[in-house]
Amino acid sequence: MRRLSLPLLALILASGACKSKPKGPDVPDLLTRLKSTDTTVSGEANLALIRLGEPAVPGLVDMLRSGDTRLRKIAATTVWGLGAKGKDAVPALVEMLADPDVDLRLAAAMALDNMGPAAVEAVPALVKALKDPEGEVRQWSAKALGHIGPAAAAAIPALSKAAKADPVRPTMEEAIRQIRGGQ
Repeated sequence: MRRLSLPLLALILASGACKSKPKGPDVPDLLTRLKSTDTTVSGEANLALIRLGEPAVPGLVDMLRSGDTRLRKIAATTVWGLGAKGKDAVPALVEMLADPDVDLRLAAAMALDNMGPAAVEAVPALVKALKDPEGEVRQWSAKALGHIGPAAAAAIPALSKAAKADPVRPTMEEAIRQIRGGQ
């Protein structure tokens, strides 16, 4: 009996020692899949990266700064889904706010809006974006300033000025209320 139990015990211990600890998601693989032209593949990767959170941000920042407009839009959408967890992407999104491509500017403003107070360092760029020729970019920039809240107080004069002549006046006025703390 003793002879049988020792080899069995050794086998049990060895099998436990050989098992590796489960590792986390493979971020580079998810980023590669996010770049896929197959929308099912990229959509699944998008959701996985959003669930992953902060560890995905450096790779997404690389995509935001790439020369590929399609990939930049996809990365901005993923950062939007991260909300405040994507705050390390703020500098890259600020750069996108000045891009000649209106869709990229809009994607950047939307991502910054969803970050709320975590996007505070984007306030000067968002104020500048209040003069964008595209109404949607102005609107989302104003929303972002409102969601940043009191830390965006420096934007109130620009929002007030823009509200006087802009068709998206209600958004500008709402942003001012939010910045002043009047949810």
